[in-house]
Amino acid sequence: MKTVEKYLKGLKNAYFEIGEEEGWEHFESIKHGAKKEDIIELKKEYPLIPDSLVKLLEYVDGTYFREYEGETIVFYFLGSDVEEYPYYLLSCEQILKNKDIAEKYSDYIERAYEEDGVEIDKRITSVSDGVKWLHFSDCMNNGGTSRLFIDFTPSESGKVGQVLRFLHDPDEIMVIADSFDDYLKMLMEDEYAFINEDIM
Repeated sequence: MKTVEKYLKGLKNAYFEIGEEEGWEHFESIKHGAKKEDIIELKKEYPLIPDSLVKLLEYVDGTYFREYEGETIVFYFLGSDVEEYPYYLLSCEQILKNKDIAEKYSDYIERAYEEDGVEIDKRITSVSDGVKWLHFSDCMNNGGTSRLFIDFTPSESGKVGQVLRFLHDPDEIMVIADSFDDYLKMLMEDEYAFINEDIM
């Protein structure tokens, strides 16, 4: 079974295991995948976008204040290395709207706060000009605490397509996976710890 198929099957099981069958089934009944033209636009903006992210978006075009069938949903769909902390998947429209988001992190990228103890992974470039990040996920508190990116312009020690996690207070930006597929595998290996009764 391919990574995305395994991920989705496991995510569904994680919801069922905590008694959220009704929530998952409602989600599946109203959601839809991204339109073909939106995927084309996404690929134009991000030619190296991972196939696995495209497949997720073809399954559901976002779970973050996304309207389906006249209903706005906020549905936990992803996680990170921050234990038991859920994230949403952004839609194609939201990803494209945020295509220049790396500019907001230029001071971090250039290590302006290094003396203040802000940690930036050495695999992330230190040159903010021309940085290309794909912002695909915000955390459960509307992205105020954490966001996730795919990095297409890493440092020499990094890898194109590595997944970054920004965390606020204490601020840091770290590489949490070498690729988007590895990121999904990490969540599966952690047994979808972000889906739990306490948070739901």
